[in-house]
Amino acid sequence: MSLSKKWIAFRTIWFKEVRRILRIWPQTLLPPVITMSLYFVIFGKMIGSRVGEMGGVPYMQFIVPGLIMMSIITNSYSNVVSSFFSAKFTSSIEELLVSPVSKHAILMGYISGGIFRGLAIGVIVSIVALFFTALGIEHLFVTVFTVLGTSILFSLGGFINAVFARSFDDISIIPSFVLTPLTYLGGVFYSMENLSPFWQNISLLNPIVYMVNSFRYGILGYSDVNVWYSMAAIFVFCAIFYTIAYRLLSNGSRVRL
Repeated sequence: MSLSKKWIAFRTIWFKEVRRILRIWPQTLLPPVITMSLYFVIFGKMIGSRVGEMGGVPYMQFIVPGLIMMSIITNSYSNVVSSFFSAKFTSSIEELLVSPVSKHAILMGYISGGIFRGLAIGVIVSIVALFFTALGIEHLFVTVFTVLGTSILFSLGGFINAVFARSFDDISIIPSFVLTPLTYLGGVFYSMENLSPFWQNISLLNPIVYMVNSFRYGILGYSDVNVWYSMAAIFVFCAIFYTIAYRLLSNGSRVRL
């Protein structure tokens, strides 16, 4: 296929994903905003008033970057895993596989849908957060890179999960037993300085710690880990996950139910 035809194929898949997200916005955009608003009220206002400061800033301001990152992670992941598995379930993905459409165009189309939903939720949650605390951007490049990189990474993770899934129950295993624990233990609600040396070292094994702290550094200028190592890790894992996802799609053995 020529480059222009690949672009048309990518754009068509991406537009389909965006229309799907906007068409069912009460299911895709509204619930995360309500959930994050509850976090702001309960953890930020009620509990935060007793905690005081953390990382040199009010507790409410400290947790906001982590909560924004949490919403980006979960929504980027869930959008791709649900959308691609639905295409597998209805066998509509087979029409794309037998067509001359580039596998890169197919993969990037679905991933772009996850990125769109993740960033849309991130922007909406950020606007809601402004009603509770003041936000700024200390380091623009770090902020943009971390948000885009994290959204791409977990969109790719959702795609890989969808390829291996054999039922709708399979697509909920990773979010329930992997993403949720790692996110809550990823420094969203606390600074690693409050942990003992043993648990600090254990926390360093959690990849979400680096994403949350990198984004917090971009917003507040504070981080518990080396930001440049975090950004390099995000880039490397995106490359690894993309390679895995592309090979799974090209192989096609697990794409069909």
